[in-house]
Amino acid sequence: MEVDLPEVVAEVTAAFNRYEKALVTNDVAVLDDTFRVDPRTIRYGTQEILYGFDEIAAFRAARVPVGLMRSISKTVITTYGRDFAVASTLFHRETMPGKVGRQMQTWVRFPDGWHVVATHVSVIDEKDVWKKP
Repeated sequence: MEVDLPEVVAEVTAAFNRYEKALVTNDVAVLDDTFRVDPRTIRYGTQEILYGFDEIAAFRAARVPVGLMRSISKTVITTYGRDFAVASTLFHRETMPGKVGRQMQTWVRFPDGWHVVATHVSVIDEKDVWKKP
């Protein structure tokens, strides 16, 4: 298996960036388009556990679009072959001082393009982040 083929990394990076822009601008149509329409698609959020595309879409539609701006760092996108990838990133929000968010997404290429099939988002205290000495 080939890991990190440059053209595949570029495709997933573009899909990830499209999602990130939609997230901070509350572009619900793009957010919905990002997730695989499937009852097996899962999103574990900071305060919600969502099983299936319908629950994820309902959450997006009902979410209050306030305080969505964030900065991301340490984004790592790793591709495995031509159809599977994992994207991991850290995020900070001014509305969450002293906290660091963590986001991991599993991306799969389908005939209609790249989609997230599973994601996990969590927030921890920055003081609890383990750092190398």
